[in-house]
This record gives sequence, C-alpha cells and structure tokens, in this order.
Amino acid sequence: MKIYCVFLLLLLCLVACATTETMQMQAPRTPDYLPSGEAARTLTVTNAAPVPATIVVLTQAVAIKETGPKETVQRFGEVYAFAPAFFAVHRDEPTLIRFWNLQPDDEHDFMLFDPHNNVLMKVTFPPLRETAYVFTFHEEGLFTFICPMHRPEMNGQILVLPPVTDQSTHDLNR
Repeated sequence: MKIYCVFLLLLLCLVACATTETMQMQAPRTPDYLPSGEAARTLTVTNAAPVPATIVVLTQAVAIKETGPKETVQRFGEVYAFAPAFFAVHRDEPTLIRFWNLQPDDEHDFMLFDPHNNVLMKVTFPPLRETAYVFTFHEEGLFTFICPMHRPEMNGQILVLPPVTDQSTHDLNR
C-alpha cells in the first residue's frame, strides 16, 4: 500500500510539473502600452511630431544558435544587445527614436523604466522592422530600458539632461 501511495504521489507531481511548464510556455504576452496617466507626466510618446534630434537604436545578435559560437550559446543561450546601449537627450525636447530590429526570426520588446524603477511603457519590435516613436521626457534623470525576453544582457540607459537654453547655446558658441 505504501508503494502504491508513493507511486501515486510521484505521478501527481510529474503531472503538476508538466502542466506548470506547459502553462508557462503558453502564457500570453503582456500587451504593449505607451505612457498614460501618471507616467505621461514623466514621458510623452507619440508617433509623429517635429523633432530637433533623431537617434537610431539597433538590435544586435551577439551570440545566436545560427552563428554560434556553440559553447557560448550552450552556456548562456542566445545573447542580444541594444546598440547604442547608452545615449542622452534633453528634457522637454522631442526626440525621434528609431528602433531597428535586425533579426529575421526574433521579436524584441522594449520596456522603459523611470529613475524610480516604475515601468513607463512596453512595446514589441517585430522581426526585420523599424518602429519609431517621438519621446519627450519631462523629468531629468537616468532611465533604464530592457528587452524582458532577452535580459539581463539586452538593456540600456537614457540620460535625460536639463533643457538646452538660449544662454547655454550662446555660451557654447563662444
């Protein structure tokens, strides 16, 4: 009788583990969203606006199964990065950020956090597509971004500097 109970318990555990793994693999992706409500006080994101500055951010395959090195992929899995992983913008200056997903078979997400580690936005970049947004930061500080699907290595930072004033521009031209 004890063997039967142990066998039944083991079988239930295996079924529970398999069900949990299947549920995790089939879990729905979180929907994309842009800043709204409280987050919009920190950052405004639009699809179009006149901009004085443009930045291109690429997704880069560092080590992937198709091109190896096999040892790296085996130990760490596929490794991707954003390039550049750091850039600076000015507060209240609309900046067009063009994201180019260069991978033909992988989506990438972009999740942006404010300096207090609150999530401001999340968007998905389809394979071999450019996705562009105009960012206007209304708060200075260091903002972190990640691809939640490929972290911790696929991350970066945006430094939001004080606004450019006519006086500071004048001083730079002396």
